[in-house]
Amino acid sequence: MYKLGNNLGMRLRGKLGKIFGSPDDDHDHRLALDLVEAGTDEDLKKSVGKKVGKALPEGITSRMLYRDIVKIAWPSFVELTLTQLTSMADMMMVGRLGAYAISGVGLTNQPKFLLMTMFIAMNVGATALVARYKGADERKKANNVLRQALLLTFIFSAIASIVGFIYAQPMVKFMGAADAETLAAGTVYLKIQMVGFVFMALASTITASLRGIGDSKTAMVYNLTANVVNVILNYILIYGKFGFPRMEVAGASLATIIGQFVAFVMAVRAVTRKGQYLELDIKDGFKPDWNILKNIFNIGIPSMIEQLVMRAGVIIYARTVASLGTVAYATHQVSMNIQAMSFMNGQAFAVSATSLVGQSLGKKRPDMSNAYAQRTRRIGMTVSMILAVTFFFFGRYIVALYTNETEVIEQGAKILMLVAFIQPFQSSQFILTGALRGAGDTRATAIIIFITVLLVRPGLAILTIKHLEWGLIGAWIALVADQMLRSLLVLIRYNSGKWKSIIVQ
Repeated sequence: MYKLGNNLGMRLRGKLGKIFGSPDDDHDHRLALDLVEAGTDEDLKKSVGKKVGKALPEGITSRMLYRDIVKIAWPSFVELTLTQLTSMADMMMVGRLGAYAISGVGLTNQPKFLLMTMFIAMNVGATALVARYKGADERKKANNVLRQALLLTFIFSAIASIVGFIYAQPMVKFMGAADAETLAAGTVYLKIQMVGFVFMALASTITASLRGIGDSKTAMVYNLTANVVNVILNYILIYGKFGFPRMEVAGASLATIIGQFVAFVMAVRAVTRKGQYLELDIKDGFKPDWNILKNIFNIGIPSMIEQLVMRAGVIIYARTVASLGTVAYATHQVSMNIQAMSFMNGQAFAVSATSLVGQSLGKKRPDMSNAYAQRTRRIGMTVSMILAVTFFFFGRYIVALYTNETEVIEQGAKILMLVAFIQPFQSSQFILTGALRGAGDTRATAIIIFITVLLVRPGLAILTIKHLEWGLIGAWIALVADQMLRSLLVLIRYNSGKWKSIIVQ
């Protein structure tokens, strides 16, 4: 399996390199940030609250900044988009088994994300710190962050996987499984996911650290390889092809964790090769470094609170939607799966914003951090308009890829019109949140998530579904209100400039 993954990875790297430039050539290319002189702590303090100027440092052009942004964003965009396409393929293949299978698998999403909360939060800290130390030219510290982050992830994910396996059925039942068939499907899916949980978690930490230094190509290669393995095994294991047993929902889950294990092996290989900026030497061990751990926790704990609040809010929201019945929840799940596709735009450019803002602040150049963030937002906004048009006019055909049930297709098409409306706001929100996280400003984002996801979205969903009886459309109106308010609050926080004064030792 490793040889298969490695060969696929090398082929993908070669093909993509011909289109976008080889990774080796790209490795030699310096950022525009590398061409400017380092600033001082005083420069950071003076920039807070000041109106952002449009002038760039001498010798730096907008074209250079756009090149840096795209250089980091395009591999993430390809990776995230194809990862989501794999998730969509999963849902389409599972969907052929019936609405119960879609609902069963969908009900596992929030418990799984909840169990991922701790190490995802620490990954935010790892990305921000690696970016800062890269900007400050402190390679040893950046490598130590990777080591400490992997230690934390192993501990947290091991505990979470045991808890998730033992309590899989109660968690799926709590999420609102409407019948025994749905509960059984969700339970078996979640239990198998927990078997491969640690490998998935460790690979995600390596990915987060690589993105901190602006290396999104390496993660793209091993994650795309995992997706290819996943889709092939989905076909074989769900339907029982080529002499394999027909495993249905269990086969979909098993295919996913095998693909994730391939990604883990390739990720470890990527950071244990000699001569890389992030170079993990297993012989050095994983002894705790309390100063680095403290820095990770300072950024990660507010992010963990944010993730917990978000999961709590989404779980309340999902349970409220599940009360509408299996068909309505299946429609909701298909719509959410399609909406998640639109996240890829904002998330990919958020990777650029996080890395470039973090590196700029590490070099103590707040002017460069502003310049990068503004231009990243512009590109993301352009892509979001294309997505909006696609969802608005072709929503019916996209939903029909998942199911042939007329009721699901009709209502799903209406929901995608709402998804189209929020695209520009959603893109801006993701990118500016990425910029704030690159600065280590995770406390502000945690407060914003508390207000919007825990209060506004579930509160409006309960109002529209339980009291106004607007059904599934009411639930999506609540989601739109959440996204709009969140976008506004993130923009206000970014414009305050307070994130530029955060100091990392």
